[in-house]
Amino acid sequence: MYKVDLNSDIGESFGAYKLGLDQEIVKHVSSVNIACGWHAGDPLVMEKTVGYAVEHKVAIGAHPGFPDLLGFGRRNMAVSHAETKAYVKYQIGALWAFTESKGVKLQHVKPHGALYNMAAKDKILAKAIAEAIFEVDEELILVGLANSELIKAGEKIGLKVANEVFADRAYNPDGTLVSRTKEGAVIHDADLAISRVVRMVKEGKVEAITGEDVEIRADSICVHGDNPEAVGFVEVIRKTLESQNVQVLSIKDFIK
Repeated sequence: MYKVDLNSDIGESFGAYKLGLDQEIVKHVSSVNIACGWHAGDPLVMEKTVGYAVEHKVAIGAHPGFPDLLGFGRRNMAVSHAETKAYVKYQIGALWAFTESKGVKLQHVKPHGALYNMAAKDKILAKAIAEAIFEVDEELILVGLANSELIKAGEKIGLKVANEVFADRAYNPDGTLVSRTKEGAVIHDADLAISRVVRMVKEGKVEAITGEDVEIRADSICVHGDNPEAVGFVEVIRKTLESQNVQVLSIKDFIK
């Protein structure tokens, strides 16, 4: 039987601003990535979101990003190796306090937004992130874009890694994600997205935006649940995977 994790980025509300349907999405995924207060989230949101995950027995990961609330962490920043390590450690520590208070362990760390995308290509940035995670807790799993420099950095330092794929995003021929600024970057056809997901899991391939097949490993599938339609889409993805002999599990249950 095939095995895969289904994850979603949650806890991204901030103060009076509500973003996402966290209480609904946790019912359909096996892992969540919780914002740590820098690109989104705040202490109260973190407390509540960890509570939702614990209630539904969903594994929890830290979702650290650049210190960029105004840009939602999606703007590239020039940061040093030392700064990157400190930023990641700081945010892991913030979320760790909330999971610890609930009596659960952090499962993984998945960088957010620009930090994630830059580290997919930048070996130095990827190394800094991997080092930060390893120095905090070498048992934490590093989640990164499949086949990226971030995954390679995690493997090199001795972390367990999970190759992540995206249900609703288009891919370039080199395995990177098509920029959101380009036409066709986001896949809106639910049937197409689901068929692509099943193929990534079972065949290890995805069709690039240019038409050719790209080799890809799918340990974890990222899905978004920021509107009612998206939540329904996640539910259908899970049911389809299970009907296709794919078992949906938290990463820790099959990544060794």
